[in-house]
Amino acid sequence: MPLTDFGLDELTRYRPESPAPKDFDAFWQRTLAEARSHDETAKTERVTSQHLLRTVDIDDVRFPGWRGEPVAAWLVRPRDAAGPLPVVITYNGYSGGRSLPTDHLFWPAAGYAQLVVDSRGQGHDTPDRGEGDGTQWVKGFMTRGIESPDHYYYRRLMTDCVRAVDAVAQLPGLDPQRIVLAGGSQGGGLALAVAGLTGDRVAAVLADVPFLCHFRRAVQISGEGPYPEIAEYLRWHSRHRVAETFTTLDYFDGVHFAQRATAPALFSVGLMDPVCPPSTVYAAFNHYAGQDRTMTVWPFADHGGGCGSNPPAQLAWLHRRGLAPEV
Repeated sequence: MPLTDFGLDELTRYRPESPAPKDFDAFWQRTLAEARSHDETAKTERVTSQHLLRTVDIDDVRFPGWRGEPVAAWLVRPRDAAGPLPVVITYNGYSGGRSLPTDHLFWPAAGYAQLVVDSRGQGHDTPDRGEGDGTQWVKGFMTRGIESPDHYYYRRLMTDCVRAVDAVAQLPGLDPQRIVLAGGSQGGGLALAVAGLTGDRVAAVLADVPFLCHFRRAVQISGEGPYPEIAEYLRWHSRHRVAETFTTLDYFDGVHFAQRATAPALFSVGLMDPVCPPSTVYAAFNHYAGQDRTMTVWPFADHGGGCGSNPPAQLAWLHRRGLAPEV
């Protein structure tokens, strides 16, 4: 995969003007207040024995998300660990859900609890009923409800992801003062969104090759992955609603969440990424409000970023910031 975006020198300086909608904060305050008005509590069921694992405990979790609807998650943690444990809340890539708990053993092996959040409509355990005025969308999730911010799919998903942070206080053995948000691609974009919406409740952010950033440029230059869904939608279904479409997307842009996020953050970028072009990642990184922000650059990587080299780098980065579990 060749380089198709700016060179590294230009990327490090790339900070496009990106004002958020005037009612951005009010929109999200209203959205989250409505979600929190539902008084359901998180529920857990111990399912360790079903997976034949000896060194971790596994809970099947349901916590209230958008409009109080139940969101599925796995809580995986070291067996018999002295709590409360720092917890890594993990958000998933596009079209993926929480999968199986046996896919999530790295962080528990390092002494952390891990809460793996299902993605509504994308995973198998959290359905998305959808909303909107019946406007036709193309395949995937990028244009569901895009006719307005109130109906857009990512309003529901991002709300679920914020409510995962709220749920930590209801789950035994977790330390709500040491919440780490993590994810790659869509998961990285969701981590940025939650960081911007939860403020100092988050101790750190791990955003790998984040998606959902700098939509206007991403839709113009991305040749693979989900962004072309928006271009296809505008080409065939709504060619006269370009301005309105990007107005909706402005309420969900990772650049605007980054402008409100202050927790220490570790980003990563692949300079040959055709799915999340590096300029879109740097647009969020260079607007990030927190002073402690670091970018890991993988010069010859595509959307896989650092692959297996990335988790050890994240672990070392957290340890340097005093976020290691107690021995």
